[in-house]
Amino acid sequence: MQFTRVRVAAALGTALLLTTTLRAQDSAVAARDSTDANATQTGISGMAHDAAAMPATDPGRHPPVGATNDAQTHHAHQMTMQAGPLGIPMTRMGSGTSWLPDAAPMHAIHLMAGEWQLMLHYVAFATYDHQGSDRPIDGSAQVNGTDWFMGMAQHRLGPGRVTLRGMLSTEPFTVGKGGYPLLLQTGEAYRGQPLHDRQHPHDLFMELATGYDVPVTRSLAIQLYAAPVGEPALGPVAFPHRPSAAGDPFAVLGHHWQDATHISFGVLTAGLYTRAVKVEGSVFNGREPDDDRTDIDFDVPHGVTLDSYAGRITVNPAPAWSVSASYGYLRRPEQLAPSVSQHRVSGSVLVDRPFGAAGQWSTALVYGANLYSNSSRLSNSVDLETTVDLDGWNTLFGRAEYVTKDAADLALGGALLARLARFDLGAATLGYTRALVRAAGIAVGAGGVLTLTTIPSALATPYGTRTPVGFGIFLRFRPAERHTMGPMSGMSGMSGMSGMSPVAREARPARAIALGGRS
Repeated sequence: MQFTRVRVAAALGTALLLTTTLRAQDSAVAARDSTDANATQTGISGMAHDAAAMPATDPGRHPPVGATNDAQTHHAHQMTMQAGPLGIPMTRMGSGTSWLPDAAPMHAIHLMAGEWQLMLHYVAFATYDHQGSDRPIDGSAQVNGTDWFMGMAQHRLGPGRVTLRGMLSTEPFTVGKGGYPLLLQTGEAYRGQPLHDRQHPHDLFMELATGYDVPVTRSLAIQLYAAPVGEPALGPVAFPHRPSAAGDPFAVLGHHWQDATHISFGVLTAGLYTRAVKVEGSVFNGREPDDDRTDIDFDVPHGVTLDSYAGRITVNPAPAWSVSASYGYLRRPEQLAPSVSQHRVSGSVLVDRPFGAAGQWSTALVYGANLYSNSSRLSNSVDLETTVDLDGWNTLFGRAEYVTKDAADLALGGALLARLARFDLGAATLGYTRALVRAAGIAVGAGGVLTLTTIPSALATPYGTRTPVGFGIFLRFRPAERHTMGPMSGMSGMSGMSGMSPVAREARPARAIALGGRS
């Protein structure tokens, strides 16, 4: 049985893009606080529409190098974001149609072009990657670039709001079609052979999608999503877009058990949601991408075949929390096992909270499992990951993983393959990033990451040890401005700071919170 599919853990950021994202001063934030306090007197309903999705720049952060007070103040006044249906801001959206906690941070640029609301965000890593093992993996060291770049535009259309999304990655060129070294990683194929101990690159086109949200009542809305390249309602927020995984340049080992469908070539999704609960279903093309990473992988003889399906429920019970569960059927997803289909189940708990005077703590617990059509045994994975932004300049991150993979997944031959041996694999990761400079709207950081993997004795011979070690040294590029948002007291389905006035919530140290939603 051949297992394939593992997406990359890092992302597209063309570090030269964008030049104007500068942070607002405390005085500008205070002015907005005063405005919001006055708006509160006019009533909750008007506030939810006009202020619900206004991003707030963290006052506890140092201003970017080279920023001017005038530029910061101007930017603060130009950063108003419109709320979507039910007062939910666009910044709650994760990958595809998934939700993040309202309290989660976003490093992004927001602009208005007439009636169009625009958002641009990205992450790019330049990494020296070294994986220590006796097993040949087409080179155990590599200098590479992993990245993603996403643009989104929203506009009112009839009674609802239309959303256009596009996401690209340069990894077919900066990583190469054969991927980058990563111990115990598996998934997809290259030149007709399974990739093992390497992470394949993202495709050039990661998402090309259109969505439409329309309210049915004051507390209920419908969402439609169509994408030649997109993500079905299966799995958690994809790991490159989870704040809890944002500091790590490497992919999760359980990616193909959890969220590997985040690049699917042909997706239709329909969902029904309130301010706190979302239920959605998808039909999609379950085939994994081929090793030509620069095209759109439609089934040329037959067109787009939507022969797989999935469903997901997500609950955001409080500003800091988002909980989801999903199920999907993938028809014959793997190139090298074309007769094998998969059932996939997943669950996730995402938590985001302020940390200290100016920091943020993001954590995720993710479970994913596959049941293959030629097997009666579940193959399981668990990922616990966390990122602690201590003060806006220093960030610690870590990850603990468990996954079961068999001999075919790891491209092992001989007796191990003959008896279809299955192995319990583990990995523990610890990393650190230091922000170096913030200028012209771009934040540049440098860091390192160390991973210790554990394997059973049966694999000690091919790998040369039971505890292979890998590490990376990297530069990271992303937008300099961090936005955080929090829910509005009194909004149905939201809770968490109902005892605080809007002004008090925004004035809370290290965390300016605009009323209405997340990012």
